[in-house]
Amino acid sequence: MKKVFKIKGELIEKLTNDQIIDLHHLFQLEWWTKGRKLEDIQSMIENSDVIVAYCDLETKELVAFARVLTDFVYKALILDVIVKESYRGKDLGRGLLDKIMEHPLLKDVKHFELYCKSEMLPYYRKWGFTEDIRDIFFMRKEAN
Repeated sequence: MKKVFKIKGELIEKLTNDQIIDLHHLFQLEWWTKGRKLEDIQSMIENSDVIVAYCDLETKELVAFARVLTDFVYKALILDVIVKESYRGKDLGRGLLDKIMEHPLLKDVKHFELYCKSEMLPYYRKWGFTEDIRDIFFMRKEAN
């Protein structure tokens, strides 16, 4: 079923080279992705299990993006949910998350996971995400 958005556009699962460049530009504007290199983003796209994006119907410009790393059974980690600032408030983030949750490749996944800043908790709770995961902690080790 096609989603209806407040602007003309389409959900896509594959990016063109120009859309990867658009994604690189989007990443440079956010605190968590600023400084990512185009070559690294190309590799990231190739090695992600599921890509969901939204492009403007007329220009084909990439204006929203999310990706998933998964084993297709137990865990699916949603990463890099991003919507171009001038397109926010038009339900594109909702479209990305809905598409991920309904994606046929992810239909058997037991747990969808993501991490976000505290101000985004109410947004992600709409899909049933919770920060109540008992004694589990998010950990990170920086690569040298």
